[in-house]
Amino acid sequence: MLLALCAITACSTGNKKPMETPKDKLVHQLFTYAQEGKIAYGHQDDLSYGHAWKVEDWENDKLERSDVKAVTGKYPVVLGFDLGDIEHGSDRNLDGVPFGLMKKAVKLHTGRGGIVTFSWHPDNPLTGGDAWDISSDQVVKAVLPGGEKHAEFKLWLERAADFIESLGDVAVIFRPWHENLGSWFWWGGKLCTAQEYKDLYRLTWTYFTKERGLANILWCYSPDGPIDPRDYMSRYPGDEFVDILGTDIYEYPGASSLEEAGVRFGTQVKEMMNSLAALSLEHQKLMCFSETGLEGLGDPAWWTGTLLPAIEKYPVSYVLTWRNAWDKPGHFYAAWDGFEYAEDMKAFSEKDNIVFLD
Repeated sequence: MLLALCAITACSTGNKKPMETPKDKLVHQLFTYAQEGKIAYGHQDDLSYGHAWKVEDWENDKLERSDVKAVTGKYPVVLGFDLGDIEHGSDRNLDGVPFGLMKKAVKLHTGRGGIVTFSWHPDNPLTGGDAWDISSDQVVKAVLPGGEKHAEFKLWLERAADFIESLGDVAVIFRPWHENLGSWFWWGGKLCTAQEYKDLYRLTWTYFTKERGLANILWCYSPDGPIDPRDYMSRYPGDEFVDILGTDIYEYPGASSLEEAGVRFGTQVKEMMNSLAALSLEHQKLMCFSETGLEGLGDPAWWTGTLLPAIEKYPVSYVLTWRNAWDKPGHFYAAWDGFEYAEDMKAFSEKDNIVFLD
């Protein structure tokens, strides 16, 4: 396993001299976690808002508040943000987070040794709806070269690239067109062909990397799971375009008890991690658990009893749980100060194989 992981880091950096560029350093950091059997914890929008607060004046705010830190005494290693609405030239994203705040948070968080990852939920360029508007299966075709929305989409790519470029000499993880096998986004499984999806991903990569020369991006491919590994690779754009293999799997109790849902989730995650571990070695890529969580955290031991056992035996560089919405009381995926089951997350943060930032 160690030799294979060494091959992964050499392949991902594209350079036999490690830690030479910001991207090399980020690869090395992620590789080291996997090599040492440790998993870095991440949380979406952590410095922007929490369960009962949000940053109001980001220019003067020190951005020190964090639901995660309030519970564990430490910051998450990975900080997630979303670029949705950047395509319209907006000054804030689809969840109301100012892009100026993001830039400030990136500098602050990476300065303390943290990692930043960006997803992107752009609106539907064909219908004018949001990213979840799946009323047409012609959207991806429309944004590809020769399509009626291609010119507009190139402008959207330009605006997203402008923002990444404005971050300066900082390496980040970019995870576009995620959950691509499900059909809840306009780029999803039933909304475009496999080739159209690959072309969309490659178009994005080519614009950012070749046309704009943005070399400090680690590209993450993250279909939704649980899925058969053959399905996972069915829309894989190719090794040239991917640095990290990820997956998004959430626990959804539905009509099941939390105990039953937890067992099902654990089984699904282990099966997916087995597949990812094999694929990461085959393709010499890093791997991560790019999104997960249990909304509302109704399980008193979800962190130590469900999540940890599902991932700790795999070379997962990081795991990211989703956001704590300040304006939706039940929409949270990390514990917060005063939450009745907060001690379990604190216990999770104290495990030797889980990494947080002091």
